[in-house]
Amino acid sequence: MTAMSLPPHLGDGHDPLAGLDSLRQEVRAFVAEERKAGSITFGQQTWTTFDREFSRRCAERGYIAMTWPREHGGHERSAAERYVVCEELLAAGAPLGSHWIADRQSGPQILRHGTEAVRKSILPRIAAGECTFGIGMSEPDSGSDLSSIRTRAERVDGGYTLHGRKVWTTNAQHADYLIVLCRTEQKGENRYAGLSQFVVPLDDPKVSVRPLVNLAGVHELNEVLFDGNFVPAENLLGEGGDGWKLVTEELGFERSGPDRILSTMGVLTIMAQAAGRNPDRHDAAAIGRLLARVVSIRALSVAISGRLSAGLPVTGMATAMKDMGTTLEQEIPEVARRMLDIVPAATGAPFEAALATAILNAPCFSLRGGTREILKGIIARELGLR
Repeated sequence: MTAMSLPPHLGDGHDPLAGLDSLRQEVRAFVAEERKAGSITFGQQTWTTFDREFSRRCAERGYIAMTWPREHGGHERSAAERYVVCEELLAAGAPLGSHWIADRQSGPQILRHGTEAVRKSILPRIAAGECTFGIGMSEPDSGSDLSSIRTRAERVDGGYTLHGRKVWTTNAQHADYLIVLCRTEQKGENRYAGLSQFVVPLDDPKVSVRPLVNLAGVHELNEVLFDGNFVPAENLLGEGGDGWKLVTEELGFERSGPDRILSTMGVLTIMAQAAGRNPDRHDAAAIGRLLARVVSIRALSVAISGRLSAGLPVTGMATAMKDMGTTLEQEIPEVARRMLDIVPAATGAPFEAALATAILNAPCFSLRGGTREILKGIIARELGLR
Protein backbone atom coordinates (compact mmCIF):
# COMPACT_ATOMS: atom_id res chain seq x y z
CA MET A 1 0.00 0.00 0.00
CA THR A 2 1.45 3.36 -0.98
CA ALA A 3 0.99 6.57 0.98
CA MET A 4 -2.13 7.11 -1.11
CA SER A 5 -3.80 4.35 -3.08
CA LEU A 6 -7.51 4.63 -2.52
CA PRO A 7 -10.09 2.53 -4.39
CA PRO A 8 -12.50 4.18 -6.85
CA HIS A 9 -15.31 6.50 -5.85
CA LEU A 10 -18.40 4.67 -4.62
CA GLY A 11 -22.01 5.59 -5.35
CA ASP A 12 -23.34 5.70 -8.88
CA GLY A 13 -20.38 3.88 -10.40
CA HIS A 14 -18.92 7.10 -11.79
CA ASP A 15 -15.66 8.35 -10.32
CA PRO A 16 -15.49 12.18 -10.53
CA LEU A 17 -11.72 11.90 -10.16
CA ALA A 18 -11.28 9.45 -13.04
CA GLY A 19 -8.89 10.47 -15.78
CA LEU A 20 -6.64 12.42 -13.41
CA ASP A 21 -3.95 9.76 -12.96
CA SER A 22 -1.28 11.90 -14.63
CA LEU A 23 -1.96 14.73 -12.18
CA ARG A 24 -1.86 12.28 -9.27
CA GLN A 25 1.49 10.92 -10.44
CA GLU A 26 2.79 14.47 -10.85
CA VAL A 27 1.93 15.28 -7.23
CA ARG A 28 3.46 12.01 -6.01
CA ALA A 29 6.69 12.89 -7.82
CA PHE A 30 6.64 16.30 -6.11
CA VAL A 31 6.11 14.59 -2.73
CA ALA A 32 9.03 12.25 -3.41
CA GLU A 33 11.28 15.23 -4.14
CA GLU A 34 10.18 16.97 -0.95
CA ARG A 35 10.72 13.83 1.13
CA LYS A 36 14.21 13.49 -0.27
CA ALA A 37 14.87 17.15 0.61
CA GLY A 38 13.61 16.53 4.16
CA SER A 39 10.59 18.86 4.14
CA ILE A 40 8.08 16.00 4.51
CA THR A 41 8.50 13.51 7.35
CA PHE A 42 6.05 10.69 6.72
CA GLY A 43 3.44 10.36 9.46
CA GLN A 44 4.98 13.01 11.70
CA GLN A 45 3.33 16.16 10.40
CA THR A 46 -0.24 17.42 10.25
CA TRP A 47 -1.90 19.72 7.74
CA THR A 48 -1.49 22.56 10.23
CA THR A 49 2.32 22.22 10.28
CA PHE A 50 3.67 25.61 9.17
CA ASP A 51 6.28 25.90 6.41
CA ARG A 52 6.17 29.08 4.32
CA GLU A 53 8.81 27.87 1.86
CA PHE A 54 6.91 24.65 1.20
CA SER A 55 3.79 26.70 0.41
CA ARG A 56 5.79 28.81 -2.02
CA ARG A 57 6.94 25.67 -3.81
CA CYS A 58 3.34 24.43 -3.96
CA ALA A 59 2.37 27.79 -5.49
CA GLU A 60 5.10 27.45 -8.11
CA ARG A 61 3.56 24.12 -9.10
CA GLY A 62 0.10 25.66 -9.31
CA TYR A 63 -1.21 23.73 -6.31
CA ILE A 64 -2.74 26.74 -4.54
CA ALA A 65 -5.80 28.69 -5.74
CA MET A 66 -6.32 25.99 -8.34
CA THR A 67 -9.99 26.76 -9.06
CA TRP A 68 -9.80 30.54 -8.74
CA PRO A 69 -10.03 32.99 -11.69
CA ARG A 70 -6.71 33.85 -13.33
CA GLU A 71 -7.31 37.55 -12.71
CA HIS A 72 -6.89 36.84 -8.98
CA GLY A 73 -3.84 34.60 -9.34
CA GLY A 74 -5.75 31.35 -9.78
CA HIS A 75 -5.43 28.60 -12.38
CA GLU A 76 -9.09 27.97 -13.37
CA ARG A 77 -8.77 24.23 -12.90
CA SER A 78 -11.59 21.94 -11.80
CA ALA A 79 -12.71 21.08 -8.27
CA ALA A 80 -11.82 17.45 -9.05
CA GLU A 81 -8.24 18.42 -9.93
CA ARG A 82 -7.92 20.38 -6.71
CA TYR A 83 -9.28 17.43 -4.75
CA VAL A 84 -6.66 15.07 -6.21
CA VAL A 85 -3.82 17.46 -5.35
CA CYS A 86 -5.11 18.02 -1.82
CA GLU A 87 -5.63 14.38 -0.96
CA GLU A 88 -2.18 13.40 -2.23
CA LEU A 89 -0.48 16.13 -0.18
CA LEU A 90 -2.58 15.38 2.90
CA ALA A 91 -2.02 11.63 2.73
CA ALA A 92 1.72 12.25 2.44
CA GLY A 93 1.64 14.40 5.60
CA ALA A 94 2.85 17.52 3.81
CA PRO A 95 3.27 20.72 5.92
CA LEU A 96 0.41 22.76 4.47
CA GLY A 97 -0.21 25.11 7.40
CA SER A 98 1.09 28.25 5.76
CA HIS A 99 -1.56 28.25 3.03
CA TRP A 100 -4.18 25.62 3.90
CA ILE A 101 -6.80 27.78 5.64
CA ALA A 102 -6.41 30.59 3.10
CA ASP A 103 -6.78 28.21 0.17
CA ARG A 104 -9.53 26.08 1.72
CA GLN A 105 -11.93 28.72 3.02
CA SER A 106 -10.66 32.28 3.48
CA GLY A 107 -9.86 32.82 -0.18
CA PRO A 108 -13.20 31.40 -1.40
CA GLN A 109 -15.01 33.64 1.11
CA ILE A 110 -13.18 36.70 -0.20
CA LEU A 111 -13.86 35.65 -3.79
CA ARG A 112 -17.58 35.35 -3.13
CA HIS A 113 -18.19 38.17 -0.67
CA GLY A 114 -15.16 40.48 -0.55
CA THR A 115 -14.89 43.93 -2.07
CA GLU A 116 -12.89 44.31 -5.25
CA ALA A 117 -10.16 46.18 -3.35
CA VAL A 118 -9.68 43.28 -0.93
CA ARG A 119 -9.74 40.71 -3.73
CA LYS A 120 -7.04 42.54 -5.67
CA SER A 121 -4.90 43.11 -2.59
CA ILE A 122 -5.04 39.68 -0.98
CA LEU A 123 -5.98 36.87 -3.37
CA PRO A 124 -2.86 36.98 -5.60
CA ARG A 125 -0.68 36.81 -2.47
CA ILE A 126 -2.54 33.72 -1.26
CA ALA A 127 -2.10 32.14 -4.69
CA ALA A 128 1.64 32.84 -4.53
CA GLY A 129 1.97 31.13 -1.13
CA GLU A 130 2.86 34.45 0.49
CA CYS A 131 -0.20 35.12 2.67
CA THR A 132 -1.38 33.17 5.70
CA PHE A 133 -4.88 33.29 7.19
CA GLY A 134 -6.35 32.19 10.50
CA ILE A 135 -9.95 31.58 11.57
CA GLY A 136 -11.45 34.11 13.99
CA MET A 137 -14.55 32.26 15.19
CA SER A 138 -14.20 30.58 18.61
CA GLU A 139 -14.19 32.61 21.81
CA PRO A 140 -13.75 32.01 25.55
CA ASP A 141 -17.02 30.90 27.20
CA SER A 142 -18.68 30.37 23.82
CA GLY A 143 -17.46 26.90 22.94
CA SER A 144 -18.93 25.87 19.61
CA ASP A 145 -21.97 28.15 20.06
CA LEU A 146 -20.88 30.91 17.71
CA SER A 147 -24.13 32.80 18.19
CA SER A 148 -22.99 33.68 21.73
CA ILE A 149 -19.79 35.48 20.71
CA ARG A 150 -18.95 38.81 22.35
CA THR A 151 -16.28 40.32 20.10
CA ARG A 152 -17.78 43.51 18.71
CA ALA A 153 -17.11 45.88 15.84
CA GLU A 154 -18.00 49.52 16.47
CA ARG A 155 -18.65 51.82 13.54
CA VAL A 156 -16.22 54.76 13.23
CA ASP A 157 -15.26 57.13 10.43
CA GLY A 158 -14.01 55.05 7.50
CA GLY A 159 -14.53 51.66 9.09
CA TYR A 160 -14.76 49.86 12.41
CA THR A 161 -12.82 49.28 15.61
CA LEU A 162 -12.71 45.79 17.10
CA HIS A 163 -12.87 44.81 20.77
CA GLY A 164 -12.79 41.24 22.09
CA ARG A 165 -10.81 38.03 21.80
CA LYS A 166 -10.67 34.74 19.96
CA VAL A 167 -9.18 31.41 21.05
CA TRP A 168 -7.89 28.16 19.51
CA THR A 169 -6.74 30.21 16.52
CA THR A 170 -4.46 27.96 14.48
CA ASN A 171 -1.17 29.52 13.33
CA ALA A 172 -2.24 33.04 14.32
CA GLN A 173 1.37 33.68 15.36
CA HIS A 174 2.27 33.42 11.66
CA ALA A 175 -0.92 34.78 10.09
CA ASP A 176 -1.21 37.98 8.12
CA TYR A 177 -5.01 38.11 8.48
CA LEU A 178 -7.96 36.57 10.29
CA ILE A 179 -11.51 36.44 9.02
CA VAL A 180 -13.23 37.51 12.24
CA LEU A 181 -16.85 36.90 13.17
CA CYS A 182 -18.11 39.65 15.48
CA ARG A 183 -21.18 41.58 16.54
CA THR A 184 -22.03 44.76 14.69
CA GLU A 185 -25.36 45.05 16.50
CA GLN A 186 -26.46 44.23 20.05
CA LYS A 187 -27.67 40.70 20.61
CA GLY A 188 -31.46 40.61 20.42
CA GLU A 189 -34.23 38.06 20.38
CA ASN A 190 -32.80 36.51 17.23
CA ARG A 191 -29.36 35.46 18.42
CA TYR A 192 -28.16 34.88 14.84
CA ALA A 193 -28.86 38.46 13.76
CA GLY A 194 -26.40 41.35 14.02
CA LEU A 195 -23.27 39.32 13.20
CA SER A 196 -20.72 40.28 10.53
CA GLN A 197 -17.42 38.99 9.16
CA PHE A 198 -14.32 41.11 8.54
CA VAL A 199 -10.92 40.52 6.98
CA VAL A 200 -8.70 41.74 9.82
CA PRO A 201 -4.96 42.47 9.39
CA LEU A 202 -2.86 41.30 12.34
CA ASP A 203 0.02 43.77 11.96
CA ASP A 204 -1.80 46.36 14.10
CA PRO A 205 -0.15 47.05 17.49
CA LYS A 206 -3.62 46.89 19.04
CA VAL A 207 -3.83 43.19 18.13
CA SER A 208 -2.07 40.75 20.49
CA VAL A 209 -1.39 37.06 19.86
CA ARG A 210 -0.72 34.79 22.84
CA PRO A 211 0.44 31.16 22.52
CA LEU A 212 -1.59 28.13 23.64
CA VAL A 213 0.76 25.13 23.64
CA ASN A 214 -0.99 21.82 22.91
CA LEU A 215 -0.65 18.33 24.40
CA ALA A 216 2.11 17.48 21.93
CA GLY A 217 4.16 20.45 23.18
CA VAL A 218 3.60 22.34 19.93
CA HIS A 219 2.73 26.03 19.66
CA GLU A 220 0.03 25.88 17.01
CA LEU A 221 -3.00 27.38 18.79
CA ASN A 222 -3.33 30.93 20.04
CA GLU A 223 -5.49 33.48 21.79
CA VAL A 224 -5.96 36.70 19.81
CA LEU A 225 -6.98 39.95 21.53
CA PHE A 226 -8.44 43.00 19.78
CA ASP A 227 -8.11 46.26 21.69
CA GLY A 228 -9.61 48.91 19.43
CA ASN A 229 -7.72 48.07 16.22
CA PHE A 230 -9.07 49.78 13.11
CA VAL A 231 -10.53 47.76 10.22
CA PRO A 232 -11.39 49.62 6.97
CA ALA A 233 -15.02 49.48 5.82
CA GLU A 234 -13.87 47.76 2.59
CA ASN A 235 -12.78 44.75 4.69
CA LEU A 236 -16.37 43.88 5.57
CA LEU A 237 -17.49 40.66 3.85
CA GLY A 238 -20.93 40.84 2.28
CA GLU A 239 -23.38 43.19 3.92
CA GLY A 240 -23.42 44.13 7.59
CA GLY A 241 -25.45 41.53 9.47
CA ASP A 242 -24.70 38.74 6.97
CA GLY A 243 -22.25 37.11 9.35
CA TRP A 244 -24.24 34.03 10.33
CA LYS A 245 -25.07 33.19 6.73
CA LEU A 246 -21.43 33.67 5.70
CA VAL A 247 -19.93 31.71 8.57
CA THR A 248 -22.30 28.80 7.90
CA GLU A 249 -21.18 28.81 4.28
CA GLU A 250 -17.53 28.97 5.33
CA LEU A 251 -17.94 26.00 7.66
CA GLY A 252 -19.12 23.97 4.67
CA PHE A 253 -15.61 24.36 3.20
CA GLU A 254 -13.95 23.77 6.56
CA ARG A 255 -15.76 20.57 7.48
CA SER A 256 -15.97 18.63 4.24
CA GLY A 257 -12.52 18.28 2.68
CA PRO A 258 -10.06 15.37 2.65
CA ASP A 259 -8.29 16.95 5.64
CA ARG A 260 -11.17 15.51 7.72
CA ILE A 261 -10.29 11.95 6.64
CA LEU A 262 -6.55 11.79 6.09
CA SER A 263 -4.89 13.23 9.21
CA THR A 264 -3.84 9.72 10.30
CA MET A 265 -3.57 8.10 6.86
CA GLY A 266 0.13 7.59 7.45
CA VAL A 267 -0.62 5.36 10.43
CA LEU A 268 -3.10 3.31 8.39
CA THR A 269 -0.41 2.89 5.76
CA ILE A 270 2.04 1.74 8.44
CA MET A 271 -0.48 -0.83 9.72
CA ALA A 272 -0.92 -2.28 6.24
CA GLN A 273 2.83 -2.43 5.69
CA ALA A 274 3.41 -4.04 9.10
CA ALA A 275 0.73 -6.66 8.44
CA GLY A 276 2.50 -7.63 5.23
CA ARG A 277 1.13 -9.78 2.44
CA ASN A 278 -0.18 -12.51 4.76
CA PRO A 279 -1.73 -10.80 7.79
CA ASP A 280 -3.70 -12.93 10.22
CA ARG A 281 -7.47 -12.75 9.82
CA HIS A 282 -7.83 -10.36 12.76
CA ASP A 283 -5.38 -7.83 11.32
CA ALA A 284 -6.82 -8.09 7.81
CA ALA A 285 -10.37 -7.55 9.06
CA ALA A 286 -9.40 -4.52 11.17
CA ILE A 287 -7.50 -2.87 8.31
CA GLY A 288 -10.29 -3.72 5.87
CA ARG A 289 -12.94 -2.11 8.07
CA LEU A 290 -10.91 1.08 8.40
CA LEU A 291 -10.18 1.27 4.68
CA ALA A 292 -13.83 0.67 3.80
CA ARG A 293 -14.79 3.63 5.96
CA VAL A 294 -12.10 5.81 4.37
CA VAL A 295 -13.49 4.99 0.93
CA SER A 296 -17.15 5.61 1.80
CA ILE A 297 -16.51 8.90 3.65
CA ARG A 298 -14.23 10.02 0.84
CA ALA A 299 -17.08 9.43 -1.62
CA LEU A 300 -19.24 11.83 0.38
CA SER A 301 -16.39 14.36 0.58
CA VAL A 302 -15.91 14.27 -3.20
CA ALA A 303 -19.64 14.78 -3.74
CA ILE A 304 -19.65 17.77 -1.37
CA SER A 305 -16.68 19.27 -3.20
CA GLY A 306 -18.69 19.20 -6.40
CA ARG A 307 -21.66 20.88 -4.75
CA LEU A 308 -19.46 23.60 -3.23
CA SER A 309 -17.92 24.37 -6.61
CA ALA A 310 -21.45 24.71 -8.03
CA GLY A 311 -22.50 27.06 -5.22
CA LEU A 312 -25.01 24.58 -3.79
CA PRO A 313 -25.77 24.26 -0.04
CA VAL A 314 -23.94 21.52 1.87
CA THR A 315 -24.62 22.30 5.54
CA GLY A 316 -26.03 18.95 6.64
CA MET A 317 -23.81 16.87 4.35
CA ALA A 318 -20.63 18.65 5.45
CA THR A 319 -21.59 18.36 9.12
CA ALA A 320 -22.21 14.62 8.87
CA MET A 321 -19.03 14.10 6.86
CA LYS A 322 -16.91 15.96 9.39
CA ASP A 323 -18.30 13.93 12.30
CA MET A 324 -17.75 10.61 10.53
CA GLY A 325 -14.33 11.61 9.20
CA THR A 326 -12.83 12.82 12.46
CA THR A 327 -14.23 9.81 14.33
CA LEU A 328 -12.39 7.60 11.86
CA GLU A 329 -9.20 9.66 12.17
CA GLN A 330 -9.28 9.13 15.94
CA GLU A 331 -9.93 5.40 15.72
CA ILE A 332 -7.03 4.65 13.36
CA PRO A 333 -4.25 5.27 15.94
CA GLU A 334 -6.23 3.35 18.57
CA VAL A 335 -6.43 0.30 16.30
CA ALA A 336 -2.74 0.72 15.44
CA ARG A 337 -1.77 0.96 19.10
CA ARG A 338 -3.42 -2.40 19.78
CA MET A 339 -2.23 -4.06 16.59
CA LEU A 340 1.41 -2.95 16.26
CA ASP A 341 4.07 -4.30 18.54
CA ILE A 342 5.77 -0.94 18.96
CA VAL A 343 5.96 1.67 21.70
CA PRO A 344 4.93 5.17 20.53
CA ALA A 345 7.79 7.63 20.99
CA ALA A 346 8.01 11.11 19.49
CA THR A 347 11.80 10.82 19.22
CA GLY A 348 11.85 7.16 18.19
CA ALA A 349 12.07 5.36 14.86
CA PRO A 350 9.73 6.51 12.03
CA PHE A 351 6.90 4.08 12.88
CA GLU A 352 7.12 4.88 16.60
CA ALA A 353 7.19 8.64 15.99
CA ALA A 354 4.31 8.52 13.51
CA LEU A 355 2.11 6.63 15.98
CA ALA A 356 3.07 9.01 18.80
CA THR A 357 2.20 12.03 16.63
CA ALA A 358 -1.19 10.54 15.77
CA ILE A 359 -2.05 9.66 19.37
CA LEU A 360 -1.08 13.08 20.71
CA ASN A 361 -2.99 15.00 18.03
CA ALA A 362 -6.09 12.77 17.73
CA PRO A 363 -8.06 14.36 20.62
CA CYS A 364 -8.26 17.68 18.76
CA PHE A 365 -9.73 16.18 15.57
CA SER A 366 -13.28 16.12 16.95
CA LEU A 367 -12.90 19.61 18.46
CA ARG A 368 -11.54 21.75 15.63
CA GLY A 369 -14.21 22.75 13.15
CA GLY A 370 -17.02 22.10 15.65
CA THR A 371 -17.35 19.66 18.52
CA ARG A 372 -19.04 16.32 18.03
CA GLU A 373 -21.98 17.32 20.26
CA ILE A 374 -22.63 20.52 18.28
CA LEU A 375 -22.40 18.65 14.97
CA LYS A 376 -24.92 16.04 16.05
CA GLY A 377 -27.30 18.84 17.08
CA ILE A 378 -26.99 20.39 13.61
CA ILE A 379 -27.62 17.01 11.96
CA ALA A 380 -30.70 16.48 14.15
CA ARG A 381 -32.10 19.87 13.11
CA GLU A 382 -31.44 19.09 9.45
CA LEU A 383 -33.40 15.84 9.85
CA GLY A 384 -36.24 17.61 11.65
CA LEU A 385 -35.56 15.77 14.89
CA ARG A 386 -35.13 18.95 16.96
